[in-house]
Amino acid sequence: MIQKIIHNRQEFVIRNSFLFVISRIKAFFQLLKFRLSSLVVFSAAMGYMLGSGRSVDWAHFVIFLTGGFLITGAANIINQILEHDSDKLMKRTANRPLPSGRLSIKESLVFMVIIGFTGIFLLLFYINSLCAVLSVLSLILYAFAYTPLKRITSFSVFVGAIPGALPPMIGWAAITGGIEIEAIILFGIQFIWQFPHFWAIAWVLDDDYKRAGFRLLPAGGKRDLNTAFQIMIYTLVLIPLSMVPATLGMTGIISAIIVVICGVLFLMQTFYLMKTCSGKAARQMMFGSFFYLPIVQIAFVLDKAL
Repeated sequence: MIQKIIHNRQEFVIRNSFLFVISRIKAFFQLLKFRLSSLVVFSAAMGYMLGSGRSVDWAHFVIFLTGGFLITGAANIINQILEHDSDKLMKRTANRPLPSGRLSIKESLVFMVIIGFTGIFLLLFYINSLCAVLSVLSLILYAFAYTPLKRITSFSVFVGAIPGALPPMIGWAAITGGIEIEAIILFGIQFIWQFPHFWAIAWVLDDDYKRAGFRLLPAGGKRDLNTAFQIMIYTLVLIPLSMVPATLGMTGIISAIIVVICGVLFLMQTFYLMKTCSGKAARQMMFGSFFYLPIVQIAFVLDKAL
């Protein structure tokens, strides 16, 4: 009987220890913001592919993606450390590892340092110094400029759009070792895309953001026609700008057609937002922005490969 009790207790301890370890791993994984980091790395991969032409060194490519993912994850962790008090106030972030108390700031900081320096090491010694410098610059702008400015001014969206647009340029620099006009164009497309993307999200989550004191909407910070009009202007600019790669011979006519179709559909969503100024229209715009950029970038890469 005693042996059975001891055995059951041992099983209980082992099972709880296992669950504890799993929960800790899950919490550290959540700190990385995997989906967001993956989208960033995806854009960087598209820039890499466009810069590489038809031949790809897959080992080099994987090292680049790994280093980029780790640095992006480190930037996301710094953001969460700086905003852990604000995250407690918002419904969508209250259950993150830091505001929920599942991880401490010290633990998160140690994890950030480990993966951040690992990512920098990989890019610096296995890719090139320009790629590493641009990646660190992106981290600094996102974590230490955009993050604190969100509480002060809606200009933070402009600042945040810079690191948000750097991934394809970083990918281009990773394979070419330089920044040519093509890389600047890729940066410009993603930079302009940031505004309808950011503002659509800010429109949908405005109540949550206000609880945390964040100021992200333009035109006085209201969900009104003025904000919808500004979203429409940036979306309109995206159409001719996204056709520049085809004009310069970076890509071909197929991607140009896809760009126009996607751009017109994206623009139509802004007209619906201007007409209704509704949360439903903003949500559709938000999802439209999620689809627009990867479709356009994939079209660029596939068209160049043909």
